[in-house]
Parts: sequence; C-alpha cells; structure tokens
Amino acid sequence: MSLYIGLMSGTSLDGVDGALARFTGEAIDTLAAAYVPFPPALRAELMALQAAGHNEIEREALAANQLARHYADCVRALLDDASLQAQDIRAVAVHGQTIRHRPELGFTRQTNNPALLAELCGIDVVADFRSRDIAAGGQGAPLVPAFHQALFGNAGQTRVVANIGGISNISVLADGQVTGFDTGPGNVLMDAWIARHQGKEFDQDGAWAASGKEIPGLLANMLAEPYFALPAPKSTGRDLFHINWLDRHLAAFPDAAPEDVQRTLTRLTALTLAQAIQTHGAGADAVYVCGGGAYNGVLMDELGAALGTQVVVASTQALGVAPNRVEAMAFAWLGYRFTERLAGNLPSVTGAAGDRVLGALYPR
Repeated sequence: MSLYIGLMSGTSLDGVDGALARFTGEAIDTLAAAYVPFPPALRAELMALQAAGHNEIEREALAANQLARHYADCVRALLDDASLQAQDIRAVAVHGQTIRHRPELGFTRQTNNPALLAELCGIDVVADFRSRDIAAGGQGAPLVPAFHQALFGNAGQTRVVANIGGISNISVLADGQVTGFDTGPGNVLMDAWIARHQGKEFDQDGAWAASGKEIPGLLANMLAEPYFALPAPKSTGRDLFHINWLDRHLAAFPDAAPEDVQRTLTRLTALTLAQAIQTHGAGADAVYVCGGGAYNGVLMDELGAALGTQVVVASTQALGVAPNRVEAMAFAWLGYRFTERLAGNLPSVTGAAGDRVLGALYPR
C-alpha cells in the first residue's frame, strides 16, 4: 500500500498542514491537502510551553492531547476530500509540535500524543522523527532536504529550495549532492512583532513591512548574532530567535517606528537566506521558496533583490507543488521511508554519524 498522510505543525504555531501522498517507485503524487487552524487558546499554550513554566509537564500533556485531536480532524478532512477510508492508508506520519530544540545538549522535544492519534484514526502512526538523528550525533534538523532532493532534484542543474516557515532553512541540490541547514529566522520574529502591535497572526503579503523603512543600525546589530556565522551543520528554533531576542536588540533604538522594525525584520530574513545561498549554493540556477514565507510578496522581493537578477527566485508552485504543501508532503515521505526501513536523514545535512531510519511506530 503506497498511500501516506503527512501532518506538520511548525514553528509558526498557526495550525496543522496535512497532505495525502501516493508513492509509486520514484513518483510522488499529492492526492489531497488540508489545513486545520489552532484555536487561540491552544496556540497561546503552545507558545507558553516554548519556555520553562509552572506545572509544564501536565500542561504539555494536556496540550498534546488537544494536538492529537486536531491532527485527527486533519486526517478526516483528507480522507473525506479523497473519498478514502482509514484502511486505505498505510500510515500517518506526524511531526508533533517542537517546544524545545537543543541538539547541543543531545535532545529535541516535539510534543505529541501519537498513541491517541492512532486510536482516533484507526491508522498506524509514525512519529518522533528527529530524536534518532540526534542520538547519532546529528542536529535532528533540517530533515526536509532529503525530500527536496527526491521531489525537486534535477540532474545537471543546481537548485536551492528555501523553506521559510517560522525558521528558514535551505537545501542545495547539485549533481546528486545535498547540503542544507537552518539559516535563521523565517517568519517567527515578523509574526511576533505584528502580534504585539496589531494583534494579527502574520503580516499579510508583507503589507505592514511595505509601509516602513529599513533601520540600518538595527539590521547590523541583529546580523551580528553569532549563529549566522556558525558553520554547518547547524539548526535553530524559538529557543534562540524569540521576542526577547528582538527586544534586546531594540533597546538601542527606543524611538524606532513599529512599521520600520517590521521592514527591518523582513530584510533580516531575506538577507540571511541570501547570504547562506550565496555561500553554499553559489552558481545555483534558481531558488524555489516554500512555506508561508512564499506568500509574502515583500519578503520574496527582498530575497530576489539580495540575490541579484542573475538568480531566478520563484515559489515551488513553479515546479507544480503549492508552497504550503511541501513540509506535510515531506513527513508523508518520511513515514514511507520508515515503513520501508529506509534512511530518512542525510548525514551531509544533519551531521549524524550515518544513515538512520527515523521514527517510531504506534500501530492502529
């Protein structure tokens, strides 16, 4: 059976993206996609769990139960859309919600209740994809470059796939060789800033950023963050890039207009991506963007300007895949790799000691 469901809830903390994929030989087809938003209370709790707090073990467990029910809603939506039954699906592959990512300490934590999800769906569930790579000395992230190669690799052409979610990462696909890493903040700081000042979850198409002007001194201060200069393999998350990180840099700019800060944050994401691409993907024919950032026109324009006119910048829609489907498809693919007992990581990306089968099975 070659039908798999992938579920992804990322660092943007907005909801669950789901994809129903069919794997036939090397062909990968998407049969359905769905999105289930998080209610404000769950989003707030998941945000609070990013840092230590009172009674957090119980709070995390309760949040995991809520997550499982939202994941199950997404699975049902996918099945309904494709007119399929639970028994038609080989497995549901679910990422869980990252609340800690500390590979330098030997752990990563994706809150989840895959046992409950298996009960609710009546389908095998594969979860916990990152911890095995970390156990093998890797970063546990990013995991998507291997899938990007399978889906978007093109012999004879060097391509870069830039995934702009809460955190940004790149995959450099060149002559069968794959490299990649987390470049730094994607939407995470922009989302936090507009939430503080306008109560919105994100800057629609970068409209608020477009009303502001870059603050060169603030940009320079943020670019001095040591993470950007670290060699790959490397990965990051909300453990580093969060609103308090931004506030520390803003302390020297007390009169900065909020819209100017938003424009500067947009520029930060674009520039750190561009610098990583120019360093590690020099000679790339094109850069294809996926994730929520692909729908931010100002960010896409900033990225194109930073890379220069010699590089084509487009969303993965140009390759036939909607940008908001790619990560969920990646986890469907990782579920497929698990059931076939095939490696899901790339040591060249994560720094692990070798190829590893990723995931843990919760039978239906």
